Amino acid sequence: MNLQWKIAPCIYCGRVGVQKSQPSTKDSQNVEDDKDGHLVCRTGERILERYEIVGDLGEGTFGKVVECLDLDKGKTRIALKIIRNVRKYRDAAQLEINVLRKIKEQDRENKNMCVLMRDWFEYHGHICIVFELLGKSTFEFQKENNFLPYPLAHIRHMAFQLCHALKFLHDNQLTHTDLKPENILFVNSDFNTSYNEKKKCEEKCVKNSSIRVVDFGSATFDHEYHTTIVATRHYRPPEVILELGWSQPCDVWSLGCILFEYYSGFTLFQTHDNREHLVMMERILGSLPRRMVYKTRKQKYFQNGSLIWDENTSDGRYVSKNCHPLKSYKTKDSPEHVHLFDLLSKMLEFSPALRITLKEALEHPFFNNLNPDERALGNRTTRDPISR
Repeated sequence: MNLQWKIAPCIYCGRVGVQKSQPSTKDSQNVEDDKDGHLVCRTGERILERYEIVGDLGEGTFGKVVECLDLDKGKTRIALKIIRNVRKYRDAAQLEINVLRKIKEQDRENKNMCVLMRDWFEYHGHICIVFELLGKSTFEFQKENNFLPYPLAHIRHMAFQLCHALKFLHDNQLTHTDLKPENILFVNSDFNTSYNEKKKCEEKCVKNSSIRVVDFGSATFDHEYHTTIVATRHYRPPEVILELGWSQPCDVWSLGCILFEYYSGFTLFQTHDNREHLVMMERILGSLPRRMVYKTRKQKYFQNGSLIWDENTSDGRYVSKNCHPLKSYKTKDSPEHVHLFDLLSKMLEFSPALRITLKEALEHPFFNNLNPDERALGNRTTRDPISR
């Protein structure tokens, strides 16, 4: 197949170089978009005569992800993220590529648990990003496991990796801003199955708890403009809700919410309303600091420094029934459970300035029982080439 080439400036360094573009017009007759700008992908079809589609991995507002064989690399299986042919999503993809390049430049040995971008190209108006193929997300795995909690040993290993990955990002002046279980993938999600006598159901246990952080489409450098609202609702910190500005500690708050979800099997703040979200925070974590209350422009939520809230409404009764002090969710009083909840309380500190840093978190007693293999960050688990 004849490829066209074009001269294009590198979005990362601004230097001009040669970039592969889309095939000739003759080949483009087979390319089809749906009404929303998604590339229509069919199993067996090839992109650039190099990437053969073998299955779907997921779809979102940004576009879709398909599993492909890289025919130029001995049919290595890769994940191809295909962005919708819509300008705002193409622009966002270029920003994500910029971040991924920075990560790759600063982590040449790929030891910091951030997903590896292998390549990127433009294909008939679609930005396509080539990634290493990973397993299921930690959310999808837990969902398919009837939302049973992860074993504490796995939570500890995943938490250690996430603290390390986020510290790496923060050290490089980056904030992820959209941490959630869906954006944390197992390297390999193969599992063993056993019968859970207490729950009276089959329980899956992942064989290897090595993970990677993905989706840097909203990642923001310290020097860049910070949008007012970041983070998916359930993982959004109080400073964002109160529009007090945010920085890297917002990732730490999100991580605390995620680890609680791994431990309990349910979302800590199950709401879609700002006022209710703040009330839940106070029920679980104590009163909001007076300084944050008086500083926010969102005074419509408050009266005389207290949240306006009627406990006798259906929403009020729901919160009263379902939201309890954080430590009450602890299922055991053993030291490792106590250590986890101490770490959670420090990650879920209202004030960003007082919230635990990731450097401090990595030194927390919760991680004392990690074995040497778990501390050997960057040891990559190879996927079975035929596993899905």
